[in-house]
Amino acid sequence: MIIQIYAFSNAKDAITAANLGVDQIGFVAGDYGKVYGELSLETSASIVNAVSGISTSVALTMSTDIEEIVAMAQFVRPDIVHISTDPFDLDVQAMRDLRIRLGSQTQLMKALPVEGNNSIDLAEAFSTTCDYLLLDTKVSGLPGVGATGKTHDWNISKKIVEKVKCPVILAGGLSSENVLEAIQTVQPWGVDSNTSTNIEGDKVRKDMVRIANFCEAARGNTST
Repeated sequence: MIIQIYAFSNAKDAITAANLGVDQIGFVAGDYGKVYGELSLETSASIVNAVSGISTSVALTMSTDIEEIVAMAQFVRPDIVHISTDPFDLDVQAMRDLRIRLGSQTQLMKALPVEGNNSIDLAEAFSTTCDYLLLDTKVSGLPGVGATGKTHDWNISKKIVEKVKCPVILAGGLSSENVLEAIQTVQPWGVDSNTSTNIEGDKVRKDMVRIANFCEAARGNTST
């Protein structure tokens, strides 16, 4: 089971988490004034360099401009670029164009909201353009997809996993308390946590104990 954690803000915490068993280290690459934990491209690149060889780096972007996203990827050099804006901001054709522009050295992930059975068709369409899909929760009034701390209908996510051919990461309100149930229900390729692995009451700083507990629970060890 692949474990992805967002959103790291410094190289030291990223290395610690990687050594705790986090397979994919996520961070927000670029200062857009839209979400918590946004980083400069220089800090983003330092995280990529720090975890190189021990974990996969995942750069989340809130940009809707292909040229800007490509420039970010060329500077930061993450293993994966994660597009977290709404599906209509970069549609299937735009994602296909971006896939070509990024080249073979950088993989592409698209966050999709799970809101109803129409999400299944949406996921099938985007799965043809991406290396990964991330299924998350959309809350009205918040930018993009995810970072809500809210779960969604896992039964729909399960149907998406069964339909698409690319790897699917399940996100949305996952914690050490519910991640094993989510895995058993959805059978995703990976799971993702952001809000529930932060320090209590903090929107940015990560809690290494919570991260360790999440990793243990996701891998079936519920002793903590």
